[in-house]
Amino acid sequence: MTDTTRRADETETVEGNAGFLAGLAVYLRPRVLIVILLGFSSGLPLALSGNTLTVWMAESKVNLATIGLFALVGVPYNFKFAWAPLVDALDVPFLSRHLGRRRGWLVFTQLLLAVAIVWLGLQDPVASPWHVALGALLVACASATQDIVVDAFRVESLETREQAAGMAGYVAAYRVGMLASGAGVLLLVTWFEAIGVARADVWFWGYVAAALMVGVGLIAALLAKEPPPPENVLPREENVAKRVVQTAIGAFGEFLSRHLAVAILLFVVLFKFCDAFAGVLTGAFVIDIGFDRATYAGVVKGVGFAAALLGGFAGGFIARALPLSTSLWIAGVLQMASNLAFSWQAYMGVNLPALTLTIVIENFTGAIGTVIFVAYLSALCGARAHTATQYALLTALAAVGRTFLASTAGFVATETGWAWFFAVTSIAALPGLAVLAFLQSRGHFRELAAQKL
Repeated sequence: MTDTTRRADETETVEGNAGFLAGLAVYLRPRVLIVILLGFSSGLPLALSGNTLTVWMAESKVNLATIGLFALVGVPYNFKFAWAPLVDALDVPFLSRHLGRRRGWLVFTQLLLAVAIVWLGLQDPVASPWHVALGALLVACASATQDIVVDAFRVESLETREQAAGMAGYVAAYRVGMLASGAGVLLLVTWFEAIGVARADVWFWGYVAAALMVGVGLIAALLAKEPPPPENVLPREENVAKRVVQTAIGAFGEFLSRHLAVAILLFVVLFKFCDAFAGVLTGAFVIDIGFDRATYAGVVKGVGFAAALLGGFAGGFIARALPLSTSLWIAGVLQMASNLAFSWQAYMGVNLPALTLTIVIENFTGAIGTVIFVAYLSALCGARAHTATQYALLTALAAVGRTFLASTAGFVATETGWAWFFAVTSIAALPGLAVLAFLQSRGHFRELAAQKL
């Protein structure tokens, strides 16, 4: 090896190490750390009106059909795009004046969320199912509004070179938040029972603990710096109603004017449907076939969390290494096949190794699908002036499968039994794959790639 070659290799090594260290250092920047903490706050409420609530209801002997219908409390996630322009255009009295527009909304939604969580915990799923539904709906409304604000705050706060790190940290913290309100609350409830707290009160104290966890996001909002206002907004002295209407028209009009807009929106609705259809009853399934709450918390939430983190990294690798359309095909097929693992679990019954393998498969493949799908949604939000509202529209449509479509899951499971139910959820992936094939044949992904050039 010549001296010149050796020096070149040494220089390349030093630069590579410097680049690696710089890549790690970005996660320690205050702006990125704030976004990561807000990711925890965003992930926290989902299980409280979803899987954790389902376990509470299943233990209370609420029938499967009713539990399935409770998926409808997620409706606010479907329609959050309708009030996203309000969040973009309006201030929160007092809070926005002292903290800034985005931080004011962050603090407001988190205080509202904490109150809604405590109120939900006060209810009785058997004696007051409608009150439980209202409480879950309030939690979902506050959570959906918080998502709108956090998305806008993330886009406006982070520099371009920080966006990828911010999103990666946000997603990881989001899953930690879901773990805290899922396995964390379930383990707390079990501990409360063990120390002698009355069975009628344990779920209330579990939800109080979850409300206290909202403090993580609240502290982040108070420590954060207000981002500079986005470009191309209407002057603050403009009529409020006019400002909101023009914000909405600009965001929705730009998206709907795109080529294949209707097919794109249909694909957004259908792609994750098979996962949502199965996921709405995962907690009830595990309890119903004979596992206890501690096993659910330890395996479904604990092991599942680790598998989801690995799946997230795998999804990121796939999305970087392969074209977006190919990545979506891989994710779609994996999601479809993974649901059959639950059919196998139904056959195996109370078998802990089988449950562990089933949960690893489901969470690993589901995380791959989520990361790739988020990459696709982000690619669709090309108009930076409307990012918050358009992203709210797309994520709201993606939640349709988790709410309206998946609300029939309890009826299907009752009629078919668990093994055939999960086979049906696997077949439910086919419409989304059909729309994917249509979009690919019409050049949709070539157009997205061209927009980045």
